[in-house]
Amino acid sequence: MQFRNKCILIGTLMAAAVTTVWAQDDKTNGCEGLPTQAELKAALAAATATERSGLNNQMWGTIVDRDGIVCAVAFSGINRGAQWPGSRVISAQKANAANAFSLDSTSSSGGSGQANGLALSTANLYSAVQPGGTLFGLQASNPVDTGAAYEGPSTAYGTSADPMVGHKIGGVNVFGGGLALYDKKHNIVGGVGVSGDTSCADHFIGWRVRNNLGLDHMAAGGGLSAVSGVSGDATHPDNIIFDITANPNGGTGNSAGGFGHPTCINTGNPASLPAVKP
Repeated sequence: MQFRNKCILIGTLMAAAVTTVWAQDDKTNGCEGLPTQAELKAALAAATATERSGLNNQMWGTIVDRDGIVCAVAFSGINRGAQWPGSRVISAQKANAANAFSLDSTSSSGGSGQANGLALSTANLYSAVQPGGTLFGLQASNPVDTGAAYEGPSTAYGTSADPMVGHKIGGVNVFGGGLALYDKKHNIVGGVGVSGDTSCADHFIGWRVRNNLGLDHMAAGGGLSAVSGVSGDATHPDNIIFDITANPNGGTGNSAGGFGHPTCINTGNPASLPAVKP
């Protein structure tokens, strides 16, 4: 019995040690080199002030690394109550979804770096996940970790000490506001998500945040092939697409290309957004 108890104790200690290592890895893996909370906050505030479509609300923003670990959370208003409280977790969910369903050139070519990667913004997912769509059910495939999402204290939300930081948030959002992040070598390094306005304005603001952060290197140049998308515009590969027409049988309408998004109140012009960088 004494031997058995010792074995149980050793096993418990080993499991605790492994859990500790995993927790430590989660808090550091992949976030180094990505924008800081202060940099995200500045980029978010500038993008929110520039984009005048939608409701002109204040915004939440989140950055995740390639493993889906939250690296930074910020808001653009004067305090955490100046934005919709529910949009904090939605912004993280969008960042996770865009990162989770986008690829870089190297990933798509088995390491040769010649084939195009494919970037999908969360705006590109709307039509595909509707009943009868090619990705129906995707939105339920990677649920949000509610423990990580709602851990306290609430007073730290949107600061450098936000409790989501260091955790894998999960979640798949299927309307505008989430975009994958690409470095100068066209490598995907994570995702950014914003939330707090109409879903169309969220996309426009998220696009400007990515551009402000300099993590939109997706155009061909310097010997690197372009990162492709479904928009049909090489200068805006993962841009929002407004090609939904009324469905005579009812429902959400038909997207000609299968990746369309509905228009919103005071919708902007997608072509007016900055082109992606080489």
